[in-house]
Amino acid sequence: MLTVCFRFYRELNDFLPHRWRQRTFARDLPLPGSVKDAIESLGVPHTEVDLILVDGVSVDFGYRLRDGDRVSVYPVFESLDIEPLVRLRPEPLRNPRFVFDCHLGRLARYLRMLGFDTLFYRQCDDDTLLEISVSDGRILLSRDRGLLKRRRLRRGYFVRATRPRRQIAEVVERLQLQGKFRPFSRCIACNGPLHPVASQGVQHLLRENTRRYFRHFFQCRDCARVYWKGSHYQHMEQLVRTLAAE
Repeated sequence: MLTVCFRFYRELNDFLPHRWRQRTFARDLPLPGSVKDAIESLGVPHTEVDLILVDGVSVDFGYRLRDGDRVSVYPVFESLDIEPLVRLRPEPLRNPRFVFDCHLGRLARYLRMLGFDTLFYRQCDDDTLLEISVSDGRILLSRDRGLLKRRRLRRGYFVRATRPRRQIAEVVERLQLQGKFRPFSRCIACNGPLHPVASQGVQHLLRENTRRYFRHFFQCRDCARVYWKGSHYQHMEQLVRTLAAE
């Protein structure tokens, strides 16, 4: 048996019971194990962690804990340069791409609206999601902590909010996506790329009022769905401006 003191910072406290949040607490561990296993046993997925200090010294996930260690655990740094230290997560993706579990369909549509390559399947098991994330280099977004603790997973994020509008604001802020928006460049239904199309080519797909009042259209290259700048577009455009400002 060994005793280790832990302190988690900022949003990592979201995963902890209230009695441990924003404070140092001691835990008795049955056997010497890795610091990664200890952190995840407390409920914090390793994909949320960017820096671990043991007695002030940076360590990696494989560090074997010893009796009396004091462990400080930090989330992603937004403004502090930690290059000289051990960075636990892979370098940020220049063009982030995503894959979602089955509980976040509305959030997936929001990210597609912003122009991000986003995969979402209504029926998809955890092993398949993990394989897609690892093989394609996609960030796995989920509300399943167990899935985010999988050892092979390198890029993942636990979505805290439960309402879609708050979820998209949270993801944009936490993953620093504001400068990467390419709004209305992807189909929100299937994720395919959109391209301008002549109105004559899509007349048979439109309702009478749409044909009468609109002249400029975009079509998905994959599923052939047609888009135009109606009232729905104005509402989405306002949301994009709000997210960029936030």
